[in-house]
Amino acid sequence: SLLMKGGVKLWALCLCLAMTTVVMVQAEDPYFHHVWNVTYGTASPLGVPQQVILINGQFPGPNLNSTSNNNIIVNVFNNLDEPFLLTWNGIQHRKNSWQAGTAGTMCPIPPGTNFTYHFQPKDQIGSYFYYPTTAMHRAAGAFGGLRVNSRLLIPVPYADPEDDYTVLINDWYTESHTQLKNFLDSGRTIGRPDGILINGKAGKGDGSDQPLFTLKQGKTYRIRICNVGLKASLNFRIQNHKMKLVEMEGSHVLQNDYDSLDVHVGQCFGVILTANQEPKDYYIVASTRFLKNALTTTGLLRYEGGKGLASSQLPAAPVGWAWSLNQFRSFRWNLTASAARPNPQGSYHYGKINITRTIKLVNTQGKVDSKLRYALNGVSHIDLETPLKLAEYFGVTDKVFKYDSISDNPTSDQIKNIKIEPNVLNITHRNFIEVVFENHERSVQSWHLDGYSFFAVAVEPGTWTPEKRKNYNLLDAVSRHTIQVYPKCWAAILLTFDNCGMWNIRSENSERRYLGQQLYASVLSPEKSLRDEYNMPESSLQCGLVKDKPKINPYAGA
Repeated sequence: SLLMKGGVKLWALCLCLAMTTVVMVQAEDPYFHHVWNVTYGTASPLGVPQQVILINGQFPGPNLNSTSNNNIIVNVFNNLDEPFLLTWNGIQHRKNSWQAGTAGTMCPIPPGTNFTYHFQPKDQIGSYFYYPTTAMHRAAGAFGGLRVNSRLLIPVPYADPEDDYTVLINDWYTESHTQLKNFLDSGRTIGRPDGILINGKAGKGDGSDQPLFTLKQGKTYRIRICNVGLKASLNFRIQNHKMKLVEMEGSHVLQNDYDSLDVHVGQCFGVILTANQEPKDYYIVASTRFLKNALTTTGLLRYEGGKGLASSQLPAAPVGWAWSLNQFRSFRWNLTASAARPNPQGSYHYGKINITRTIKLVNTQGKVDSKLRYALNGVSHIDLETPLKLAEYFGVTDKVFKYDSISDNPTSDQIKNIKIEPNVLNITHRNFIEVVFENHERSVQSWHLDGYSFFAVAVEPGTWTPEKRKNYNLLDAVSRHTIQVYPKCWAAILLTFDNCGMWNIRSENSERRYLGQQLYASVLSPEKSLRDEYNMPESSLQCGLVKDKPKINPYAGA
């Protein structure tokens, strides 16, 4: 009996220690609280006063600065006159698509109310941004930078910079977001943008602008460049300076120097800039790519104590998409660097895993009832009042959508005949899947996947066949969350679908996304286990068919 009592005491001690460990682990992940007031305001980014969307009075919105595994709490007050949602582009929301901020995963925040997001950049580092997914709100602002720093114990493959700056570049329209939405709803395109912005402003280009940032001679600086625009690919360059690429969408990359970088919609690059030129002013330049008449804007970079205006001779932009494709091929994963964890990135050998399913996605455009629509494999997605994730969770899927309404390998007839309906793939948990994006059109596409990073193993001209796998980079393709596809080209990505939830695969071209060029990947936990996915948070909004249903907690165990 003494042994039994001792055993109980020992068990109690172990239980106590285990609970303490949990508390300690939680204590290592601090909470950071933000309150954001979303309002309309007036600004003149291109010299014309127009309505914009502000966050805490700022355009663009505030930068979110965090560290791996931080708990980020953002209480969003919607003071607009219509529903509103934000997505955190590139944050994986492990087991938690409840915070993804898309119409398929969440109810929008009604006007005059608030909602609190709670998410963790779990095992992530890198450069990201947030933006609104409702209506065409992205065309009015409410976007901003989101950086995830490495924990102090994890080494980064470059010396600590003097400072860290976020540069948001984007195309811009002088029409309001409401006008642009009306164009699309009436079956028209929004056309070409009116100008380009750098951190919410178009430079005068006469040397009179306030500098975006000031450098100290001989110091190095981290610059995070994100294309937060609606549709245009942009080239970014800095007069007389080379940029050392060190990070891309959460991955450390081999450190090559570039005179300029093509940044497609939705993409973020992290570079190191060395202040090693004559101390004076220099222009930062962003210009459109692949448009007949290029649009260009400038920002000013100033050396501390420098004398002299920036030269009016701007660095030239590259020409054609072949240059851009070659630049993509120069990007390589840094196999020896640690990312969010201490183990090297290259310890994950993705090239040795057997592919269990191949999904080919072909983008098209066409008319349905005389109105413009964009589609994937012949289906143009439509968002319904009941978010797909909520329909699935509350067991009313049959009243909202059907799984796998598209073929994994569509025929030309399936592609041509566009149908409007929810587009949801049923993906088996932990399957290693190959997704091929095939672009038969004459414009560059940019694709994003929520909830994951994937290996961008190839982008090539022509059409894809299984024989093209011999050209895949199976060693050091960059792990990222966006991929561009050039005209009449294809792109292939590989990933393990190990993050349960409802995840958006979308065109980052806002016009195309709004008019149906997106779908969702449903990855269900086969055991309904909390090890795989969290239950719906108590604070989650309910709408549509599940508006008045009582909260349930179907997932158990760990």
